[in-house]
Amino acid sequence: MSAITLTNVSRWFGNVVAANDVTMEIGPGITGLLGPNGAGKTTLISMMGGFLAPSAGTVLLDGVPTWRNPEIYRTVGIVPETEAAYDMMTGWQFVLANALLHELEYPETAATAAIEAVDMATAQGRAIGTYSKGMKQRIKMATSLVHQPSVLLLDEPFSGMDPRQRLHLMDLLRSLAADGKTILFSSHILEEVEVVADTIEVMVAGRHAASGDFRKIRRLMTERPHRYTVRSSDNRALAAAIIAEGSANAVSLAPDRVDVEASDFGSFVHALPRLAHKAKIRLLDVTPADESLESVFSYLVAR
Repeated sequence: MSAITLTNVSRWFGNVVAANDVTMEIGPGITGLLGPNGAGKTTLISMMGGFLAPSAGTVLLDGVPTWRNPEIYRTVGIVPETEAAYDMMTGWQFVLANALLHELEYPETAATAAIEAVDMATAQGRAIGTYSKGMKQRIKMATSLVHQPSVLLLDEPFSGMDPRQRLHLMDLLRSLAADGKTILFSSHILEEVEVVADTIEVMVAGRHAASGDFRKIRRLMTERPHRYTVRSSDNRALAAAIIAEGSANAVSLAPDRVDVEASDFGSFVHALPRLAHKAKIRLLDVTPADESLESVFSYLVAR
């Protein structure tokens, strides 16, 4: 199983710093590289893929530098963000050419399998220039899979895909991850990362802002209160009990719920059922109001 390790990596272009002292490790499974446009995601992927040298720090694949090391392409598959392709070639010719470049023993068989994996068999005979953006993404995905790499670096792979195509690719990534592949994909679409990724790495303005499961990241942000919506059999009595107990920063009573802010996540979640039981109040629903990846992302960007 392969791993990519970045240690104190920076990359600048003149006076522009695209990546600033980034340290992270990407291991087996699906990792989502999340951040707004211009956050440094493509720069990081370019360095991981050996297309760009770090200005400082090291980028290693299984302990070996990726820069000026063409041997890594035997184990790495890459889907770049750019739509550039050989528009006069058919999808089949494009994928087969990549199989031949990898000197595979059975290039036609490998190309067929890769095209079928991305659900492009019916369009493989068409010129790439006639493809939609989503179809181009899928045929690029086929070229990245043709040599069965252990590492996949995917830059905005869902771009231009319709809902059915997106679901198909998500299922494909999960299947590859289950086989032990190391998969990194970048996105600025929060739902894509939340649904597919096992781990997220958040980039903001060239800096590595956070790492891990998005709920875990949110809970580490103790400087900002956690918000909950609570519904019970007696909201007014529950609000009074929470205020009296003191584990919440703020409590507000709405017609059908109690809105709560609590800085100490652990204290509140342990106190709430105890308070309800003591007051003989039945809890009907407890919902985190800011546990979504969008909330985490918005908070990180605003820091």
